[in-house]
Amino acid sequence: MNILLLLIPAALILGALGLGAFLWALRSGQFDDLDGAANRVLYDEDPAPEPRRRRNRPRR
Repeated sequence: MNILLLLIPAALILGALGLGAFLWALRSGQFDDLDGAANRVLYDEDPAPEPRRRRNRPRR
């Protein structure tokens, strides 16, 4: 029963630290654009140029 005197305050402190970390992340803009990073991974910044096709012209 004496262990509860240690575990309950420890749980409250850890919960407060977690809440503080979440609020800090929320205020610093960590959750502003959730879909942007996921979509940017799929696309290149500069698309590669298409290779030129050679035409088979008869030589003279």
